[in-house]
Amino acid sequence: MSSNLNDLIRAEARQINHVGELRIKCPECSETRKKKHERTLSCRVDGDSIVYYCHHCNLSGVIDDESPGPVQTTKFFKPSTVVPITEVGPTQSLTSEWIDWLALRSLSKTTAEQFGLVCGERHCGGKESKAIGFPYRSDGHITAIKWRTFDKRWTQEGAARIFWGMDAVNSEHEFLCVAEGELDAMALRESGVSAISVPNGAPTQVSEKALSPEQDKRFAYVWAAQEFLEGWSKIIICGDTDTPGKALSEELARRIGRAKCWRAVWPDGCKDANQTLMEYGIGTLRECVENAEPFPLAGLFGADHYVDQVSSLYHKGVIKGKSTGFASLDPFYTVADSALTVVTGLPSAGKSQFCDAISVHLARQHDWKFAMCSFENPTDLHCAKLAEQFIGLPFFESDRERMSQAQVEEAMTWVAEHYVFIDQEDGSGATIDDILERAQSAVARLGVRGLIIDPYNYIEMRGEASETHLISDMLTKVQNFSRANSVHVWFVAHPTKMQRDGGRIPVPEGNDISGSFAWFAKADIGMTVGRGVTPNTTDITIWKCRHKWHGSHGSTTLNFDPDTGRFFDEDDSDFDWDF
Repeated sequence: MSSNLNDLIRAEARQINHVGELRIKCPECSETRKKKHERTLSCRVDGDSIVYYCHHCNLSGVIDDESPGPVQTTKFFKPSTVVPITEVGPTQSLTSEWIDWLALRSLSKTTAEQFGLVCGERHCGGKESKAIGFPYRSDGHITAIKWRTFDKRWTQEGAARIFWGMDAVNSEHEFLCVAEGELDAMALRESGVSAISVPNGAPTQVSEKALSPEQDKRFAYVWAAQEFLEGWSKIIICGDTDTPGKALSEELARRIGRAKCWRAVWPDGCKDANQTLMEYGIGTLRECVENAEPFPLAGLFGADHYVDQVSSLYHKGVIKGKSTGFASLDPFYTVADSALTVVTGLPSAGKSQFCDAISVHLARQHDWKFAMCSFENPTDLHCAKLAEQFIGLPFFESDRERMSQAQVEEAMTWVAEHYVFIDQEDGSGATIDDILERAQSAVARLGVRGLIIDPYNYIEMRGEASETHLISDMLTKVQNFSRANSVHVWFVAHPTKMQRDGGRIPVPEGNDISGSFAWFAKADIGMTVGRGVTPNTTDITIWKCRHKWHGSHGSTTLNFDPDTGRFFDEDDSDFDWDF
């Protein structure tokens, strides 16, 4: 590898901490191609090394510890490495009894051969049994084989960490189908379409809670296949009709991108593609795929698409937001999915600290994960502040009892599980597109539900338009990101210099924020954080709430503990944080 490429990757390597895989222009081939600015060089962390690969010219290599100026990285989550199986048990081509077994499911020997199915005897359920094998292949190597016996018991060699059947896909087909199981992918292939299967089934249910670490990891195969999926303009998700199948469809669409995802609808009484094939035949299955419906995008559906949602509103009412953790504030402000909260206040009023406090509550109470873009907080100091709010003791030495080393380790483990940091440690500026691109990666990889951008004035504004129009366009992008990804965004913005009114500075609101009226117009919730009249108190004022079921105009006063950064309701200073 050239020293220039080495230096280029190292200069941008800090970003890998946040997105897991960094995409940059390839210095070897970008200038020779028509799309000179296309980012084809992937860089990812593998242990203490950085592995890079160009998807255009196949340039590849590793930067390791022995290279000059080692790169220091801290990973929030790293996708599992796909490793070929070194030893595979004895296998053979499908025997007649397995071919007959597939035929009972309307699956042909030809399709089985296209997917490379094998058979053999495997130890499963405490005994040796005849089994059919579904090989997972990557770059020509078998990385796993899932085995199924006649009585529906499963075992596995290797680790299935990629989509099944990618090597059998016909890239000339109009669309790609993604199924919940291998047999469903084979059924779809029988109907003449390209199909792959997820490697590990569906999550248990659709939930408003943040993804658990296990669920985050189980969807790593989507990220690993990003280059493959980007090659398709239309992807049809062919999940089961049960609750887990619907949950899988939603999660796949969220990670792949709802704009390019469609979903197949099976005939009444059929729960999946294979059952549809068995009961209705190839023609009906193909019709189900060709008549797939797009995932909802604003403005693209008639009212009939929302019958179920309207019925739910009638019977259950609107969904209220999550508690902020402060009983006196909840009547005025709750945290909803897909919303933008604009936070303002005078300098040093506690805006950043209060946003942190809400995030800590949501992380503890609801297991939310957060992407933090905090320009004024060095990341190590920010982690220390979050640790203080989590433990409830000072991080640094003071007159009060300081948290122990064991408590620091406990807090940092918790912070690492719930926060990822978007920063510019190299000193370069960041545009809103940079921030949202990395936040999008955090959503796809980690299941992030909250994004805090603090403050606005550090963001580079590029363009020939006026500041007013640039801010309006920026907030539109933030709103679109929030709604497309079900992420609540807190955006901190400083007010203009406030003029005293009778000796007292008035409370700044949306119209007082510097640069544009759009701060007021495009906020779903508008909040001001200010110092209280008495020492160590903070006034929280809600000056806008778009939806009445999420709150209303109003204000409350909270006590503030400067040693731990915690806030408390005035009548609840002994609030129990041990949920």
